[in-house]
Amino acid sequence: MVKIHWITHACFKITTEDNKVIYTDPYQIKAPDDSADIILVSHSHYDHFEENSVQKIFKQDTKLICPKTIVTELKRFNPTGLDPDQSIDIGNIRISAVPAYTPNKQFHPKGNKWVGFIIETGGKRIYHAGDTDLIPEMKNLGKLDIALIPVGGTYTMDFQEATTCCGIIKASVIVPMHDWNKDLNQFKEMVSKAISSVKVEILKGKDLEI
Repeated sequence: MVKIHWITHACFKITTEDNKVIYTDPYQIKAPDDSADIILVSHSHYDHFEENSVQKIFKQDTKLICPKTIVTELKRFNPTGLDPDQSIDIGNIRISAVPAYTPNKQFHPKGNKWVGFIIETGGKRIYHAGDTDLIPEMKNLGKLDIALIPVGGTYTMDFQEATTCCGIIKASVIVPMHDWNKDLNQFKEMVSKAISSVKVEILKGKDLEI
């Protein structure tokens, strides 16, 4: 059983079946229950890499994975850098970096080589999209059990783009992230009407177990 707990924005705590703890895009972490075995940083914007939050969950043997292009910025945490389409195995967990960019917005240029991640553990594949718009590379992600995708609209996909994304990646469960100031039930209804086979889970006040 893999447990996914939303903290805020694009920050999640993922607990694997063998109790390894993975944090994504650490931001506004208050008093963590667990330190991190693995920290995934999709890019260096302050709301995806907050140093104070990292320090709260970082321990001596924590592995921090980030894009190669920001390794120097994060060197105090001895990070491992990945380019898009590169992978690393940490114990029985595979972390694969995948492209994440916004072709029609200035905020996340493709040339920065920032990333999303696919986490493979316990026979499950979990996609954390990072900050991205709808991009052609999403067709090549393979079978996904869970997809954590941004739906903010200003800096990433809006509801309509994210709905189209759901139809392309065909994850069994979609978890919206990045903007909680909007009515996510509207997004859930849009996806339900467009793709009946996909379930949307809004992780506000509850966790997801798969």
